[in-house]
Parts: sequence; structure tokens; C-alpha cells
Amino acid sequence: MEKEDYENDYSIGKYGYLRLEYLKNHKKAEYIIMFMNKTLRKHIVETDKQAKRKFNLLMKQMLEKNPIDENLKNTDPLIWTGLMNNYKHTVEEIVLQEFIFV
Repeated sequence: MEKEDYENDYSIGKYGYLRLEYLKNHKKAEYIIMFMNKTLRKHIVETDKQAKRKFNLLMKQMLEKNPIDENLKNTDPLIWTGLMNNYKHTVEEIVLQEFIFV
């Protein structure tokens, strides 16, 4: 398979696009080298996959260590939503630092 055709059927997600934008705006030389070597798509796809896996793993660990009572979803949905959003933002900040802004 040609380098530029790397996983052509893979739909790049949020983290892949964030990494691409970061490279374009903050690491132009690295971006140009990967573009010229035709390894940019592979890098973006792999970053997206790894970031998604890490996000899911960290969310699972966060919920195991700090469980939220499912009854809270029915009794006080605003508190439940706030807690879940807090977990999500905390985990996302870790993922961004590890995979996007490097």
C-alpha cells in the first residue's frame, strides 16, 4: 500500500484534526516534512486512534475510581451531567497534552 493511501477508508476524527491543525500552525517544518514524505496521513490516523483509545481507557478508569450512582441520573440529572462533564474535560486535557500538543 502506498504511503498516501494509508487506511483510506478510516474516517479521521476530532483528535486527528486537532493534531493536523497543531502541526500546521505550530510545527510547520515537521508538517512539511511529513507531507513531502507522504507520511502525514499515517501520522494523523495513528494519532487519532491512539488518542481515542487513551480517552476511553482514562474515562473507564475515572469512573471506576470515582463512581457515579446511576440513580443520580434520574434523581438529579444536572449534577450527574456536571460530574460526567468534569470527568470528560479532565480526561480530554490529558489526551490533548499526550497526543496533540507534542
